[in-house]
Amino acid sequence: MSASNHDNDRHAMKMAKKKAAREKIMATKTDEKGLIIVHTGKGKGKSTAAFGMIFRHIAHGLPCAVVQFIKGGMSTGERDLIQQQFSDLCAFHTMGEGFTWETQDRVRDTEMAQAAWEKAKELIRDEKYRMVLLDEINIALRYDYISVNEVVNFLTDEKPGMTHVVLTGRNAGPELIEIADLVTEMELVKHPFRSGIKAQIGVEY
Repeated sequence: MSASNHDNDRHAMKMAKKKAAREKIMATKTDEKGLIIVHTGKGKGKSTAAFGMIFRHIAHGLPCAVVQFIKGGMSTGERDLIQQQFSDLCAFHTMGEGFTWETQDRVRDTEMAQAAWEKAKELIRDEKYRMVLLDEINIALRYDYISVNEVVNFLTDEKPGMTHVVLTGRNAGPELIEIADLVTEMELVKHPFRSGIKAQIGVEY
């Protein structure tokens, strides 16, 4: 047997063992539940990854919903596409009026965040929605526009058992992380903004 064939056989045996081990593990994973999913951290991609799951729901014909807490002042590709092409499957609510440092009005920001949270609760309670994305809610929580304890208690006590809820934004609080089923922290390694490059269409929005 040539060295090349020997290496191929060893690789095939190694992969077969890995496959068998994975299948054994997967056989024990039989439960299904609605997940609480948190995307946080300083890195780019928190909302982008969350919208990826929303588009998966749309692709499977599963009703879903989005509430945008902060990014209200600017049109985005995701919002435009969903509202123009998939409004029958995805309810989209933009409640914020822009980023907090643009409005510079705490009272107004608090009112907008509270209105967004009321809409979020309404959508989450409606069991027809398989996933509800609360985009940038962590920012509203960080600035105390909404009580983190209220959000945690609602998700713990009132979220339907098969509804997925995704919460995005920097600085997710420990209370939220504690109750979450899946938490991903985006780590910033390098960003073009630091090199003087502005936000660009198709990348940031």
